[in-house]
Amino acid sequence: MTKRFYPSGTGDSGETLVDITAADAGWRYSGLRVLDLAPDTTHELTTGTTEMAILPLAGGLLVEVEGESFILEGRESVFDAVTDFAYAPIDAEVRITTRGPLQVALATAEASRRIDPYRVAAEDVRVEVRGGGAGTRQINNFLSADVQDADKLIAVEVLTPEGSWSSYPPHKHDQTTETEIELEEIYYFKIDGEDGFGFFKCFTDDGEIDDTLTVHDGDVYLVPRGYHGPAAASPQHHMYYLNVMAGPSPERAWRFCDDPALAWVRDALEDLPADPRLPMTGPKRISG
Repeated sequence: MTKRFYPSGTGDSGETLVDITAADAGWRYSGLRVLDLAPDTTHELTTGTTEMAILPLAGGLLVEVEGESFILEGRESVFDAVTDFAYAPIDAEVRITTRGPLQVALATAEASRRIDPYRVAAEDVRVEVRGGGAGTRQINNFLSADVQDADKLIAVEVLTPEGSWSSYPPHKHDQTTETEIELEEIYYFKIDGEDGFGFFKCFTDDGEIDDTLTVHDGDVYLVPRGYHGPAAASPQHHMYYLNVMAGPSPERAWRFCDDPALAWVRDALEDLPADPRLPMTGPKRISG
């Protein structure tokens, strides 16, 4: 059975905190690297057959790709602000130059269509407050299917305030039908506060997958198929996760089906007032 859960520190190799290719995951498209880089250093990457979103998690950087130079102002942390990001196409050489200590996520998808590199400012990232009551969450749609161009890659950030739930009701997107599009999905978790934790669930109708996990800062979970959710933030600890998705459909879209037993929850949450703590973040440049 392909490994699904990667606790923080699994495969940690110096500067590389996370390094999961599509082949590592046992599927065809989605991948993620997370790098922890020292100040004032330069790092060269090649995208090969993958397109890439370069997303600062903490800190700022200079990205050089295809003769273009993009300064990413970044942020102090994922709980501090929405960030700008850069897109790099397949078959590209990328150079990253750090401005200070940097943690950066490289979200990837196996792709075939080549798109010119670009940068999107934090001010242009669409921030959405979704749900209501204890199911209210913030979605930073920096590379969702209905915004910036990409071939296969879909990526969003989700912020869940302490004591609340997101990715609920449980939903799936493991086949392509009129109501669903097959997408492989990666969850990369960040938890606010020392010793913080949260919970996450994934399960299938046939019982082959039935995971209920405690997740900590830096953990990764791969969703190969089945229903996933909720993601629950423990009291006093906000939860963040980066979702990286891609799949075989020629249509780049996010369509899903709720767990029939809990589908009613979606409308029930939408009828409740949104949590006034959200949105938790907006665009803001880091100091210094």
